[in-house]
Amino acid sequence: MEYNNKPKPDDRSDNVEKLQSMIQDTEENIRKAEESLEFTDSEQQRQQIEAKNERRRESIDSFRSEVKDEASANQNQTE
Repeated sequence: MEYNNKPKPDDRSDNVEKLQSMIQDTEENIRKAEESLEFTDSEQQRQQIEAKNERRRESIDSFRSEVKDEASANQNQTE
């Protein structure tokens, strides 16, 4: 039995849209986590939520940087 191990073509056409969706989802998770802070009395849980939201904000910064890179790459392909 022989397998065809051809790599899939590099389709980056929808990367910007995917990244923007990831940004929106992450922002929504931050908002929900901040709302949950109202319902906790645990300082440990509060610190965990705040730390996770900080990591989420860092992820958003990375996603935005990738969006810029992808937009630039797409522009260079059309020129």
